Amino acid sequence: MDESTSSLDGQTEHEIASAILELKKNTTIKDSAILSKSKFFTDKDVIPTDVPMVNVALSGSLDGGLVPGLTMLAGPSKHFKTAFALLMASSYTKKYKDAVILFYDSEFGTPQKYFETFNIDKERVLHTPITDVEQLKHDIMVQLQELGKDDKLIIILDSIGNLASKKEIDDSIEGRSVADMTRAKQIKSLFRMITPHLTIKDIPMIVVNHTYKEIGMFPREIVGGGTGSYYSADTIWILGRQQDKTAGEVSGYNFIINVEKSRFVREKSKIPVTVSFEGGIQKYSGLLDVALEGGFIQKPSNGWYSKVDQSTGELGQKYREADTHHKDFWGDLLKNAKFKEYINQKYAISYGSIMREDDVLEETEDA
Repeated sequence: MDESTSSLDGQTEHEIASAILELKKNTTIKDSAILSKSKFFTDKDVIPTDVPMVNVALSGSLDGGLVPGLTMLAGPSKHFKTAFALLMASSYTKKYKDAVILFYDSEFGTPQKYFETFNIDKERVLHTPITDVEQLKHDIMVQLQELGKDDKLIIILDSIGNLASKKEIDDSIEGRSVADMTRAKQIKSLFRMITPHLTIKDIPMIVVNHTYKEIGMFPREIVGGGTGSYYSADTIWILGRQQDKTAGEVSGYNFIINVEKSRFVREKSKIPVTVSFEGGIQKYSGLLDVALEGGFIQKPSNGWYSKVDQSTGELGQKYREADTHHKDFWGDLLKNAKFKEYINQKYAISYGSIMREDDVLEETEDA
């Protein structure tokens, strides 16, 4: 029994149940349900990816992943935003064999081979070219309205940052050079309209966006598209990167996923993931940094790594850094309850009591 109702007597419980039953009978919203039984909380879909630290960046947990709703991946050009989006879409189609991808494209910079890299069947992708926000808003609302109850769909928008408004296009055709004040409003309207449908119909949508530097003494990354996308998104990443060099040659990029907004991950968390030119997103990247910080792995000597026995504190077999890129190294640690708990405590939002017991007592005494 819920702690908040455990002290109620039988008559009061009966009155509450009758009141709830009456509300359910009168409501015009078919998905209305008692909170403890609402499917929006008890039956939340989770799509794990093959990259553990991406799961952490999405959910705060190694065993978590993408959930229905709006996820925004933002960053400067050439920051592999589309690659991360396709990783999530690939994981969705892997979990649901009948799932399809609705790919809204305003950049036309994603070749078909890119989809093949992530093992996405091109026959399961509806490529939809778009030129303005109003066109996107109309089409996506029609698609969402027509979607069946059990249809499995994931939506990618690449990108909102490159999408003009109809007014901006019309002004250009007419030779008018005036500031467009409608684009931000149209984008805000777009996300305000679609966000409830994504949650109600269990649809994940990934939006690629651009960032730009704020002008000032202390410039910071600003997400494009106005406040509409920011307010509506469940998760917002801002991607940063540094070159990853092997033998003096640039072999890829070390990314930092900056969690700008999340319902599950502590905001401002910084999560490392490496992308190599040859192998793409490195599956086990980022784990070594976290395991070293948490004391689950130590460096007995330069260039060597050893797992720490959590019972005895003794160091195990030595491994080269190259060995830490493989499943054989991480298999047992990814199943380790203490390591999982450490990850959760470091990154996941804790939903503890809103008011501590002593706060409640103080308020009672003051009254």
